[in-house]
Amino acid sequence: MNGKYAKLKFLLNTFLVLSLLLILSKSASAQDWVRTGTNLGVQRIRLAAADFKAASADPQTAPLKTVFDSVLFSDLKNSGVFDMVAKSMAPGQTPGGPQEMNLSAWSGAPSNAEMVAFGSFAVNGGQITVQGFVFDTKNPQSPQILGKQYSDTASEENARHIAHRFADEIIMQLGGGLNGICETKIFYVSGGPGGKEIWSMDYDGADAKPVTHLGTISISPRVSPDNSRVAFSSLGKNGWSIRMYSLVLGRMVSFSSPGGTTLSPAWSSDGSKLALSSSPAGDSEIYTADASGGSLHRITAFRGPDVSPVWNPKSNAQIAWVSGRTGLPQIYVMDSDGANVQRMTDGGYATSPSWSPNGQFLAFAWNRKYGPGAPGGQDIYIMDIASKRWIQLTHESGANDFPSWSPDGRHIVFQREGEGGTQIWSMLADGTEQQRLTTRGANSMPNWSWK
Repeated sequence: MNGKYAKLKFLLNTFLVLSLLLILSKSASAQDWVRTGTNLGVQRIRLAAADFKAASADPQTAPLKTVFDSVLFSDLKNSGVFDMVAKSMAPGQTPGGPQEMNLSAWSGAPSNAEMVAFGSFAVNGGQITVQGFVFDTKNPQSPQILGKQYSDTASEENARHIAHRFADEIIMQLGGGLNGICETKIFYVSGGPGGKEIWSMDYDGADAKPVTHLGTISISPRVSPDNSRVAFSSLGKNGWSIRMYSLVLGRMVSFSSPGGTTLSPAWSSDGSKLALSSSPAGDSEIYTADASGGSLHRITAFRGPDVSPVWNPKSNAQIAWVSGRTGLPQIYVMDSDGANVQRMTDGGYATSPSWSPNGQFLAFAWNRKYGPGAPGGQDIYIMDIASKRWIQLTHESGANDFPSWSPDGRHIVFQREGEGGTQIWSMLADGTEQQRLTTRGANSMPNWSWK
C-alpha cells in the first residue's frame, strides 16, 4: 500500500506541476500577443542618459539643467522602449560633446550601456541652448546616431519642453520609427459634485491646468486629431448637450448639438466626423455628425441604451460602443453605417471602450462577475478584435474605468477610484509600470491626445 500510495502521490504532484506550467504558459502566451500588437514585444535597448554638462555660468543654468536632466531621464524610462541605466551606475565623467565622450567607460561595467544620450546645457541672455547627442557604444568607428540643437526662452516650462522634444527624437530613432508621446497631452475632468471642468496636463501629469471655466458639470472630453478642439458633454438649462472648445482661439465655439440628452462625443481619426449618443425620442441611440454637428445620422435602432461610441482609428469603417439591449451593458462593434453588429463581451458589466491606434485592440472596463455579493471588481481589459481573446491589465486595485490609448499604442491612461479618491493613472499597454499622474482633488475620464 505504501508503494502504491507513493506512486499515486508522485503522479498527482506531477499532474499539478504540469497543470501549473500549462496555466503559466497560457498566461505568457496571452501576454505575448498583447506585447507584439502594442510594439512592446521587442527586446529593450540598454540606454544611459548622462546628466548634461553645464556650459554657462548664468545662475539659471543649474536649476533649469536639473529640470531638463530629470525630465529627459523620466521620459526615456516611461517610453517602454529602453532598459535605462541607473544614474548611480553612470561613469563620473560628464561629456558635453562628442570629443569628450569615452565610449568604453559607458559600454563597460557597471553601466553596460548600448547607447548613451548626452550633451550640453547653457543659459545665455535669457535663452536656453541645448546640444544633444546619442552615441552607439558598440560602434566606435561611427558612433553618432543622433545630434540635435534646441533653443528657447529660459524658463522651467521650456526646459521641460526641450527635454520632451529630445526624448521624442531619441524614441523615434531607436524605437522602430514610432513617434514618442512626450509632447502629447491628456484631457480629463476635474472637480466635485458641484462643478466639473475640462482640464489638460502633460502626458506625465505635469503642467495641469483648466481648459474650460463654465461653472457647470462637464464630462467626457475628446480632443480632435489635429489638437485644435475639444468636444465634451456639458449640463445646461436644457439638459446634457455636446459643446466644443477651440484650443486655438481659447474659447467656446458653436456646435449644433441634437435635442434630448446628448453625451459621449468621439472623433473619427480624420477629424471630419463625430459619433455621439443622443436620445431625442427618449431612448439613447448612436448617431454620427460632421465636425460642426450637421448631417446628423442615426446608426442604431434597438430598444435599450446605446452609448459611448468610438471609431476604429485605422480605417474609420467601424464603431465600437456600449449597448444595454440584452440587459447589462456589453461592448459591441458595428460598421460605421450600423451594419454587421457583433457582440464582443460575453457577460458581466462592460463599459468605456477605447480603440487602439492600429485598430487591432479594444481596451475597456469590465466587471466580469457583476452582481449582488459577487467577488469581482471593475478592471481594465484588452481584447483582440479578430479573435476576441482578452487579457486583464489591472487587478484588485480599486474601480478602474475610462481607458484611453496613447498615440504610439504603447500606453494606456485610465481612471482609478481607490483610497486616494478618483485619480488618473497610466500604464504600459501590457498592464505593467502603473503610475499615478494626479494627486489632488477628484480627476476622471482621461482622453489622450492624438499627437
